[in-house]
Amino acid sequence: MNLRDLQYLVAVADHRHFGKAAEACYVSQPTLSTQVRKLERELGVDLVERNPRHITLTAAGEAVVRRARSIVAEVDDIRAIARHAAEPGSGTIRLGLFPTLAPYLLPHVVPELHSRFPKLELLLVEEKTEVLLERLRDGRLDAALLALPLPGSALHEEPLFTEDFLLAVPADHALAADDAPVEPSALVDESVLLLEEGHCLRDQALAVCSLYGASEHDGFRATSLETLRQMVAAGVGVTLLPELAVSPPVPPSPDIVLRRFAEPVPRRSIAMVWRTTTVHGELLGDLAEVIRRFVP
Repeated sequence: MNLRDLQYLVAVADHRHFGKAAEACYVSQPTLSTQVRKLERELGVDLVERNPRHITLTAAGEAVVRRARSIVAEVDDIRAIARHAAEPGSGTIRLGLFPTLAPYLLPHVVPELHSRFPKLELLLVEEKTEVLLERLRDGRLDAALLALPLPGSALHEEPLFTEDFLLAVPADHALAADDAPVEPSALVDESVLLLEEGHCLRDQALAVCSLYGASEHDGFRATSLETLRQMVAAGVGVTLLPELAVSPPVPPSPDIVLRRFAEPVPRRSIAMVWRTTTVHGELLGDLAEVIRRFVP
């Protein structure tokens, strides 16, 4: 058994496809398939179920992959320690962000991160919170920017910033005529457009709806904030948008009016989180500080 074979097996588990796993490992598919077969013969057990259209892991395969991930991650950490010792601020950091944050935050902070850490390769991954947490815990991500609180988190949480939610209403809506902060009574019986299941913003918006006496718009769930924005502009209903999503460089829409809430203002808290055992702790702390300073 060698490290390369374990890397191939982990790639198969990640991609569930021998061809894609081979591409990720920069080898030919026959080479990768042969090495996985060799590992199975050495262990005396099938690790992979090979179906024509779908690859699955056996129970033994799942258990082996869990340990293989730890081994591969430890080796990566050893290499990272050496790189950082030779060139501080160098190497690769895999950073996850959720979809209602990534496109609105990154334009503000990526240029400064690149300027501050020119030798650092920053690999950005955009996924829903649940997926990011899974990848963070099994070592496929080094850190993630997530909304607090996190369910059952045993991760280090570095608070970055909070941002207010704004009420977005069509330009001809009754609530568009007033500039005063929106009181809770104004949303009673309103139907609010929300994102589909799995987005943390959906849960946050539902909490606001409960507080303000509003309800979810029946029969519609958006896949992105941009879809929500277009639905409001079309006059379908109202929604909640985080402040970064309506700040420059995002252009304003003449068909949407944004209203702030009265106290207590609904808002979300964003933190960078990482494993307490990571070897990148010092560098991640430096990255967090740059993001904290350059959020508008």
